[in-house]
Amino acid sequence: MSTTVFELADVEIFYGKYRAVRAVTLDVLEHEITAFIGPSGCGKTSVLRALDRMHDTVAGARVAGSVRYRGVDLYAPDISATAVRRRIGMVFQKPNPFPKSIYDNVAFGPRVSGTKSKADLDIIVEKSLRGAALWDEVKDRLKSSALGLSGGQQQRMCIARTIAIEPEVVLMDEPCSALDPIATAHIEELMRELKSRFTIVIVTHNMQQAARVSDHTAFFTAEQDPKTATRGGLLVEVGATAQMFSNPKDERTENYITGRFG
Repeated sequence: MSTTVFELADVEIFYGKYRAVRAVTLDVLEHEITAFIGPSGCGKTSVLRALDRMHDTVAGARVAGSVRYRGVDLYAPDISATAVRRRIGMVFQKPNPFPKSIYDNVAFGPRVSGTKSKADLDIIVEKSLRGAALWDEVKDRLKSSALGLSGGQQQRMCIARTIAIEPEVVLMDEPCSALDPIATAHIEELMRELKSRFTIVIVTHNMQQAARVSDHTAFFTAEQDPKTATRGGLLVEVGATAQMFSNPKDERTENYITGRFG
């Protein structure tokens, strides 16, 4: 039986008085890929960012309801957001390499965490680049600027930088949206390989991608919020990906998957 990593119960996300997302209750299971899908503005990225307390960095943003990580309330007063982000890494929509060498990009997190030994850093950098399926392409130019890599290589390097600190979870916010089909295929293959070591949650606008790579899928939509009379996101349905795409329980899910709206 799979271990539950995240338990979300009645989660709501606010930006000031605006309720951006409501009615989010779902579990994320260990060593699985969970995909969040839905039309623009449905709150899927907002929910993803709630999983590693990224909303702490946004003035006026707050998360209501319960977000538990391995049974621990992530938003309890005694829980450090920094400690949360050591365990839960994030890969962003657009590759965001630092203006440093490839080596220094990947070594950045371990150095911040206190690893000083060159020999130890060498091992971490190689292991992380191998884990991101990039080592063979860059091993002879580790001291070159990461900005000189192609878009797909930059994104894999960002994945290497994320896994270098050995998180337990990797969050990915539309990691392929800026990439061509070949680079996208590399990232998808990489995700399937990485789930043996990490739990992965991915936001994707690409339903075919969700169908190809994920074990579970959560479908969000945007509807008028009865409390505020403004449009906001809500979770419609979550389930095994094969079931969601072949026999969704909710008509809104079926309409989205079959292209009737969205």
